Amino acid sequence: RDSSRRHRGANQRRSTSSPPAFAALLDLRLCLRHIIAMSIDFDGQIAIITGAGGGLGRAHAVELARRNAHVIVNDVPGGSAEQVADEIRAAGSSAQAIEADITDANAVSKMAGSVLDQHKRVDILVNNAGILRDKSFANMSLEEWRSVMEVHLFGAVHLTHALWPSMKQQKYGRILFTSSPSGLYGNFGQANYAAAKMALVGLVNTLAIEGAKYNICVNALAPLAATQMTADLLPESIRERFTPQAVSAGVAALTSSGAPSGAILSAAGGGFALAKMLESGGIQLDSPSAEDILDRWDEIADMNSAMGFASLPEHLEHVIERMEAP
Repeated sequence: RDSSRRHRGANQRRSTSSPPAFAALLDLRLCLRHIIAMSIDFDGQIAIITGAGGGLGRAHAVELARRNAHVIVNDVPGGSAEQVADEIRAAGSSAQAIEADITDANAVSKMAGSVLDQHKRVDILVNNAGILRDKSFANMSLEEWRSVMEVHLFGAVHLTHALWPSMKQQKYGRILFTSSPSGLYGNFGQANYAAAKMALVGLVNTLAIEGAKYNICVNALAPLAATQMTADLLPESIRERFTPQAVSAGVAALTSSGAPSGAILSAAGGGFALAKMLESGGIQLDSPSAEDILDRWDEIADMNSAMGFASLPEHLEHVIERMEAP
């Protein structure tokens, strides 16, 4: 298992009155924490990455393999899975290619079963496969809507559902879903894509709760990178900075043993940030009316006391506290 670990007390400050020996010890501990945090090694772990025949998926596969994971490179039949696996093996790392259409539940079940039969476990799943069918909502056919949902949402669900029991049994798993700023913030012409990507956030929120007692950490990555899918979206003057490799460090972090759970990591051009759903402090109305809501909209929309919630029960507790407040 990899050697990264979460450590408490990262914000602890050294008192100016500390003895020199104690201060030196604290400096040494901070140095060791930094070294440990940087030593992510997936030796002995099995990782499946979907859509890994190119773009972000290929970069993720290369990064995890470089850190000693045995990588299952998945792509659609007739894709580039074998080529990427060959590239990884040529670099001295371990990989195998498995072609399967993730929208086909039977094919996915067969792939998961084959990997488990051969390796007895899967430690890491990166749901990366995706397609674009961009059009304005008025011009988008239901088939274009459905096809995007099938790949991004149902494809991710198929493989996650197939591997979930084995991860529960082994009491370890790291699952990463690929969301998008288009889902978090919206983007013209991507109603289907944005809806699918935001659906994955809801899935992450719930699976992080259900997986907690089994040491299954579930997170989302919201990347921006210059790939075939996004070639027309990024300004040419800065496109070279938005490499897939600049995103893949986030994948290694979120699939390590020290990963958080229930997080959405925004990753673009070497920049990383936590994206989070927040709710304003809100107001309480004894006899609610639509007019009151609009009249007091500025209070409702005031985010100065905004907060996030880890689950529905936690949110409900806050709602009841607000109701009972004097």
